[in-house]
Amino acid sequence: MLPFFQRYSLPVALLFIAIASARIVATYSELSLTYDEPGHFACGLEYLSAHVYQLESQHPPLTRAAVAMGPYLAGIRLDPSRNLYPQIPTRDSLGRQALQSTGHPDRAIALARLGNLPFFWLACLLVYAWARRYFDRGVAVLATCLFTLLPPVLAHAGLTTTDMGLCACLTAAFYALVSWAESPTWKSGALLGVSAAAAALSKFTALPFFPCAAALALICYLAAIRPGGRELLRLVKSRAPSFALAAIVGLIAIWAGYWFSFGLVPQWGVRLPAPEFFDGILKAMNHNALGHSAYLMGERSPRGWWYYFPVMLSVKSPAAFLILLVLGAGAAFSRRLNLRLWIPLAYSVGILIPAMMGSVNIGVRHILPVYCGLAIVAATGLARLFQWSPSAGSLPALTAGSLVIWMAASGALFHPDYLCYFNEFAPAERENFTVDSDLDWGQDMRLAARLLRARGAAVVATNQPDWWTMAAINGLPPCKPVDNWKPSEGWSMIGPTVARNADFQVTLGGTDFESLVRAAQPRIVWWDRKPPTLRAGGLLLYYIPPDSPLLR
Repeated sequence: MLPFFQRYSLPVALLFIAIASARIVATYSELSLTYDEPGHFACGLEYLSAHVYQLESQHPPLTRAAVAMGPYLAGIRLDPSRNLYPQIPTRDSLGRQALQSTGHPDRAIALARLGNLPFFWLACLLVYAWARRYFDRGVAVLATCLFTLLPPVLAHAGLTTTDMGLCACLTAAFYALVSWAESPTWKSGALLGVSAAAAALSKFTALPFFPCAAALALICYLAAIRPGGRELLRLVKSRAPSFALAAIVGLIAIWAGYWFSFGLVPQWGVRLPAPEFFDGILKAMNHNALGHSAYLMGERSPRGWWYYFPVMLSVKSPAAFLILLVLGAGAAFSRRLNLRLWIPLAYSVGILIPAMMGSVNIGVRHILPVYCGLAIVAATGLARLFQWSPSAGSLPALTAGSLVIWMAASGALFHPDYLCYFNEFAPAERENFTVDSDLDWGQDMRLAARLLRARGAAVVATNQPDWWTMAAINGLPPCKPVDNWKPSEGWSMIGPTVARNADFQVTLGGTDFESLVRAAQPRIVWWDRKPPTLRAGGLLLYYIPPDSPLLR
């Protein structure tokens, strides 16, 4: 297999990317809007149409502008005078209104989600280029193949969110950094500045991720090369001019990303270029300091757990991929320090460490770039199995093929709802393990609608926070709020994310006395006393017959 891959490296890699792209596009019509999509879309539309960035600054504009580009070119605009949903935040309300204003919301949603696809392509090509440069063409094809088979990557490449943009742009910045370190020319310095700015403009978590990954890569370099003091000083001096250029280019690019705005940063009381950039950073830091309600393995926490991301990687990554990852990482530990393998490991670990120190634990999507480095390491493990075949018989090659087939099949079984993917290590009742964007992010409304319509449901009770808009967008029967303590006759639709985080209403800003009493004296909601009748992806559907004891 490896000689074939090496000979037809790029065409085979492009074929894998094309297949994955088709799988992603096929999810557009099947998945409903997630909770975050309308807000991202509205902010991007404001950015493109008004050349301002005021709706929400906690996320930078690059990926939001990309996902809003298609609808913007199709003539869709925000209309602040028509707030159809005053119960939800303004940016989300305006986004929903704009998507529905065309009369063809499905087309508008597809156009928005298409804007995320180029980031997926960029991430795939970076994985290919990285593996080809430091290994060979065969490993490059294998790394691309593995990356395109990862369900978390497929899931977030198909949504109108910022996570795939971070994955591509942060990987581009790190790859540009390594290239610049090897050849510190003016051209590589300028490319480093542009790519680092793109990472910062995609998501603010790039700001801690990038320097941490760079520091770990530098440690690996020093441990492998062991330069003396004079040599190290010479290396620093020779790179200082091009690094200064990178910094200048990066700062100008970030300012350009905010339309060269100049104004007051409210929390500092000073006027600066791109005040929205600094305001967004401060709001992101404040969000992390306050925490975010999270649920993991039966526990609730407003500040998360240090082990959250390692645990989620272990259950959201295909088991076959984890086996290959161990094989690849084993090569890094089995011989003298190999920079080729340690650099992608340093990149992934450099993202994982600051994420583990954070207080927002609501999805593996927040560390999606780790998969770029891990795919390269896993590909080296797969290549090792192929390389052992001539001396060890056909067993290694059969094992390699079986692992790839296993990985592909395990993800395909969850199509189109890759967001709900869990590997074989996870418990069957996934809503008792974790929620939010790892399971139930609002994406399964359309699947639930089809199941409910097929069973003749006239009305459905639901705990979803946007139940008043679900029927219009997703084809659901008329909806009404669910009673947490006593069910109503007929069908009920329960979103585990809302259910598991109900006790945090007070923490998140709820002030009503009833919430305070329930938080102080927890009660078991009725749906925790009954298994669901059906599952619609991450949503739980319950049918309560007229003679049910729960109605008494």
